[in-house]
Amino acid sequence: MTDQGLQFPKFYVTAPSPCPYLEGKVERKVFTELRGPDAPALSEALGKVGFRRSQSVVYRPACEACSECISVRVRTDEFEIRKSQKRLVKTNSDLISEIRPPLVTEEQFALLQQYLNTRHQDGTMAGMSFMEFKDMVETSPVTTVLIEYRRAIDGHLMAVALSDELSDGLSMIYSFFDISEEKRSLGTYMILDHINRAQAAKRPYVYLGYWVEGSQKMRYKARFQPLEKLGPNGWYQNTENKPIK
Repeated sequence: MTDQGLQFPKFYVTAPSPCPYLEGKVERKVFTELRGPDAPALSEALGKVGFRRSQSVVYRPACEACSECISVRVRTDEFEIRKSQKRLVKTNSDLISEIRPPLVTEEQFALLQQYLNTRHQDGTMAGMSFMEFKDMVETSPVTTVLIEYRRAIDGHLMAVALSDELSDGLSMIYSFFDISEEKRSLGTYMILDHINRAQAAKRPYVYLGYWVEGSQKMRYKARFQPLEKLGPNGWYQNTENKPIK
């Protein structure tokens, strides 16, 4: 009797393009499409070796002259919240969060537009239409949820996270928030909330995507310890980047 396992997918490589993280660098990605009944298992298997999901595609960097993009994940069973993070949780204690199915709303899209127009005017998502947003969220062959964060007093939508539910944790795919209230540090708060949710579900990891040494955009990920990196021999605990208080 033969164990057929997952059908081996076909992989493709993108054309070179400017790196969004390191100036003067060029990036390429290797990717494959998720389809059929094996899509969830394939997505999770590839996620464990550094792939990220976008709609019905999973990808990872495949740059010829650079290997700075490193997958990272928080080890939730050993995570100890820092004093500054406790203060942040207190600051946002007036928010309520709710898990919703991956179905988009005009309200979410308006918040996304505000976020992109302020934070990422030159990014690849700038000018995204409602239908493109709908495809990003709803075209998912895996178990995906939206988590909304609202002010309890008036129900105002403050932040949204799109996350995949995995057997060993949560993978944060994309998040956006109301940038008019900087003191809330909503991006950090959403990660803390995901860690708390994973702990409650007894799932050991929250996947944060890629760490790029030298990129200011990625610096915040060092605040969540213990942080594991993915190397040639598998996952290992980060010891190079000290926590930021």
